[in-house]
Amino acid sequence: MYIKRQRRPIKSFLLPSQYLNTFLSAAAAATSPSTSSQPQVMETNGTRCGELILSYGRVEKVLIGGVLTMLTLSTICGNLLVVISVCFVKKLRQPSNYLIVSLAVADLSVALAVMPFVSITDLIGGQWIFGQFFCNVFIAMDVMCCTASIMSLCVISIDRYLGITKPLTYPVRQNGCCMAKMVLSVWLLSASITLPPLFGWAQNVNDGRVCLISQDFGYTVYSTAVAFYIPMSVMLIMYYRIFRAAKLSAAKHTITGFPRTGDSRAGTEADGEHHQRRKRKNQSIFKREQKAAATLGIVVGAFTFCWLPFFLVSTARPFICGVECSCVPLWLERTLLWLGYANSLINPFIYAFFNRDLRTTYSNLLRCRYRNINRKLSAAGMHEALKLVEKPDAEA
Repeated sequence: MYIKRQRRPIKSFLLPSQYLNTFLSAAAAATSPSTSSQPQVMETNGTRCGELILSYGRVEKVLIGGVLTMLTLSTICGNLLVVISVCFVKKLRQPSNYLIVSLAVADLSVALAVMPFVSITDLIGGQWIFGQFFCNVFIAMDVMCCTASIMSLCVISIDRYLGITKPLTYPVRQNGCCMAKMVLSVWLLSASITLPPLFGWAQNVNDGRVCLISQDFGYTVYSTAVAFYIPMSVMLIMYYRIFRAAKLSAAKHTITGFPRTGDSRAGTEADGEHHQRRKRKNQSIFKREQKAAATLGIVVGAFTFCWLPFFLVSTARPFICGVECSCVPLWLERTLLWLGYANSLINPFIYAFFNRDLRTTYSNLLRCRYRNINRKLSAAGMHEALKLVEKPDAEA
């Protein structure tokens, strides 16, 4: 009995320590769920990255979804109008417009094959839910379509420059075969940036939650240089040269445009007609140069504004964050990405603003007036030519 009585105090002494351990374990378990309310941080190979999985409320999801849906649908409609206009309107079916169709097809591909998946990913906070295999396919489509759009803008700027500086020889070379080769080269060069991650040069980052393009140093420098920095440099050079040519033409037009009183009295009627024809030709060249400079200036400005911030961040990201993942805040990365996508929405309206035939075709297609579009364009062109002829006569 004495031994039993001695064992009871020992047993009662051990129980409080067990209760204490149980209480501490429960407290730790109770505090651990509070960390789940924080943004989830991706861990890859022991490194902590800044690709945060965000969470939105119902109102935020409705607003973000509405804006992204409107942006996507507007991009689809605008570029589809360009493709339909050039393909089905005879007057617009010219080799010089093949590059515009290539640009519209690239922008339309961005809207159809890229924007919907980015929209869904953004609505659920940035988490990739479409699997690892489709992550590589999606990145390939994204890079190829966006690069083809940028390359098309670059080739269009070169085409406009050659058309302005070589008005007699370049239109002869500007046939359908030449334009088709230029379009094919644009898409092949875009594919050269898309294929390396698919064949093992640089692996995309995908841990099941985040889908990110490869952060390999060499691939990042190569892809950003070919996809953006080189085309942007070419576009700026072309714009500067066209602007300089238009400025010289404006100065020449101003000097030769003053009426000379002695010539009208002393010259013969034949000399007067020759002078008027030459004057009309100079005015036509001057207007074409001014129009090309204005169009290309707005195109280059919109392109630089939309894509430059994204590519600056994309170039600096692997050197700052490392090659395993991204330390850029997700909201900043997505905002700059959608700003770049907005360039695909702007392009059709820029060219329609400066192209009378495209504007007329858009108007007739949106009003469902499909008949006699070619006749209306021919009549509008004839009216413009008559105005150009009558204006110098009125000044004389």
